[in-house]
Amino acid sequence: MNYNPEPEKVTSILEIFDISTNKSILIKEFPYLIEAPDWTSDGKWLIYNSEGLIYKLSASGGEPQLIDTGFANQCNNDHLVSPDGKWLAVSHRSLPQGRPTVFILPAEGGTPRQVTPSAPSYLHGWSPDGKSLTYCANREGEMDVYTINIDGTNETRLTFSEGLNDGPEYTPDGKYIWFNSVRTGLMQLWRMKTDGSEQTQMTFDEDSNSWFPHISPDGKHVVYIAYKKGDLEPHEHLRYKNIEIRIMPATGGKPQTLIKVFGGQGTFNVNSWSPDSKQFAYVRYKTELNSK
Repeated sequence: MNYNPEPEKVTSILEIFDISTNKSILIKEFPYLIEAPDWTSDGKWLIYNSEGLIYKLSASGGEPQLIDTGFANQCNNDHLVSPDGKWLAVSHRSLPQGRPTVFILPAEGGTPRQVTPSAPSYLHGWSPDGKSLTYCANREGEMDVYTINIDGTNETRLTFSEGLNDGPEYTPDGKYIWFNSVRTGLMQLWRMKTDGSEQTQMTFDEDSNSWFPHISPDGKHVVYIAYKKGDLEPHEHLRYKNIEIRIMPATGGKPQTLIKVFGGQGTFNVNSWSPDSKQFAYVRYKTELNSK
């Protein structure tokens, strides 16, 4: 995965967007890089990553608390709390490969247990019943969508098209997986059944590349980020870009832009909806490239 050069100084601004008022609420500013807020199922905490470690922060703000992830100290922005709130899954850049592998540990901290058999594995979704994970992985020369049982058994490849297939996430009813795919030229959102059948294109944006679909807990809405066409290659999801956060019906239909932010990679790589489906969390950035 490619990235823009890191600026000398970055401010990460964690906000919550309320879909009923169409307004953002500032939660906290950080004088360093944080990524990917992930709301816990009880609505109390936001989980995020920074410098390879995982933290939790009260959804109302305050001071962050470090979660002890043991030897998993090179975690990226692909992390999730289980639906029952008991477990934390992370993508840790384990040695010797230096590429991410998925691990599970107690949500309050503990010793990680490896789940995916090899790297790279970029975690994105946890099934509603808590029994399976879905992720993007390279096993046969292409980045495709896979599922696996949380005990590490039955790794199953679901996509077989050329090019990148990424960002998979289960619907709340457990029947479908949404993902993004570059198979038609631009990056678009797709949906399939959890066995990989009925792969259906859900967005048809001609002006943008669409990434990271996040389905609301009530199953009604999907939010995602859109990069302007031409700002990067369709297979890239870079940080420090002007992007749009869009929303669309989960049944399909015309997307609507909710907010424009300076962000991209790290803004919301994993599902960040509140449990009541009224809000979602995201991160925007401020650097010398964009001082607003």
